[in-house]
Amino acid sequence: MPNPPTQRPRIVIGVIGDDIHVVGNRIMQLALEESGCQVFNLRTRNRPEHFCQAALEVNAHAVFVSSLNGEGEYWCADFRQRLQAMGLGHVLLYVGGNVVVGNRPEPEVVALFKGYGFDRVYHQRPDIGAAIVDLFQDLEHGTPQ
Repeated sequence: MPNPPTQRPRIVIGVIGDDIHVVGNRIMQLALEESGCQVFNLRTRNRPEHFCQAALEVNAHAVFVSSLNGEGEYWCADFRQRLQAMGLGHVLLYVGGNVVVGNRPEPEVVALFKGYGFDRVYHQRPDIGAAIVDLFQDLEHGTPQ
């Protein structure tokens, strides 16, 4: 269970794969900053190793991965394993947007990404405020099982 940070939470965010949808990414950055977080925005067209390296470099508390073109399913399958291999298994891992191709029920998508090791999954959820509330709850109490 992570301890609450004694300083501003350090959050790495970015868009995975060849996705260039930057608007939601920028809105998430601003919302996190307004909530008191220190945000390291990788912006668009990232691979998992970019997120992992940034998380290592800034000693991140959490990583927020977004996808709007559905590439998340392909790129995120071994994300948690990559973090663990770098000694970052404790970093909170969230994914959101339109993370799969096609129209699948949310419970199916959530189960898929939880199976990949993501702590929270926000598939096609328009309210990013919920993710920020969850972040602070998870930093204080750990993620629910």
